[in-house]
Amino acid sequence: MPKVLIIGPTYFHFNKSIQTAFENLGWVVCVEGYDTPIHPFKGIMKWKRKFSLNRNKLQQKQNAKFNRNIIDVFRCEQPDLVFIFNGEILFTETLDFFRNTSKVMLWMYDALSRYPQAKKHIDHVDAFFCYEMEDVEYFNKQGKKTYFMPQACDENEYYSINIKKDIDILFVGVLYRYYKRIKLLKAVIDKFVNNQILIIGKYKPFEKNPIKWLLREKRGVFTNKNILPQEVNQLYNRAKIVLNIHHETQQYGANPKVFESSGAGAYQICDHNPYIASLFPNGEVGLYKNEQELFDLIEDALQNDKSENAKNAQEIILANHTFLHRVKEMLAVLELK
Repeated sequence: MPKVLIIGPTYFHFNKSIQTAFENLGWVVCVEGYDTPIHPFKGIMKWKRKFSLNRNKLQQKQNAKFNRNIIDVFRCEQPDLVFIFNGEILFTETLDFFRNTSKVMLWMYDALSRYPQAKKHIDHVDAFFCYEMEDVEYFNKQGKKTYFMPQACDENEYYSINIKKDIDILFVGVLYRYYKRIKLLKAVIDKFVNNQILIIGKYKPFEKNPIKWLLREKRGVFTNKNILPQEVNQLYNRAKIVLNIHHETQQYGANPKVFESSGAGAYQICDHNPYIASLFPNGEVGLYKNEQELFDLIEDALQNDKSENAKNAQEIILANHTFLHRVKEMLAVLELK
């Protein structure tokens, strides 16, 4: 059986999703995670970085250590394919070493603007996949071949549950330093003050600023923590409306929540872009271009049953946009099975 070595950040639960997809296709899988911004970003190293006078030097030292270790893993496992998420921690020399005996592919699961160091990897892999079309166009202008590969839903984690819908409006996601999201969510809270609203995600971490953490507002609405996918799926199924607000760098593509919330069978209201509009051409998902359109869509969903829209969106996702679909597409590009 063919073997794949998967390399991705430890906080990516997508590592497991990709692993399952490969296993379902009959591959032997080895997974190696790394921490960011330095490896390992935990324990004593976390505090060393926090108080270091030269963080870049410390980061490079730790990155070099990881690259030496991952080469040892590669030698031991001898995979047919190396599957890399983002790959910001890897050196081009490491990628070239992999390619001596293995196929190497890289899937940018974030925009290049957030991980610009990954740009140099384009000439050191067999296939480079981007989840943002603007990044594909960036490389095309340089005469370099890349492929548009959107994110996906893990149907083993996001699925329908027969449960009471006792949350009117739900948002689950990263909030710290996502000022656009926080501003828009506060506007929704003020507009729909009489509705049951739940917002979950770290927005004022204790370790960043204990004073702001202590004085954080709207605790009845904002839950200042991150939660596991199993809990997220439960909440999606309890919600009449799931809000989705993309990062400012997202112009043509979709974040994981697009696929996960619809995969769970929830009715989603999401900011508009051309790719998402093409995914849901018949109103399966509510798409807004400004704050007033968002308010109007929420008002409509609170007054009218959107379960049929949600069901149709779920069917679209499960039919074409799971991790198994993505792995099959990427293997086809590499002419592997």
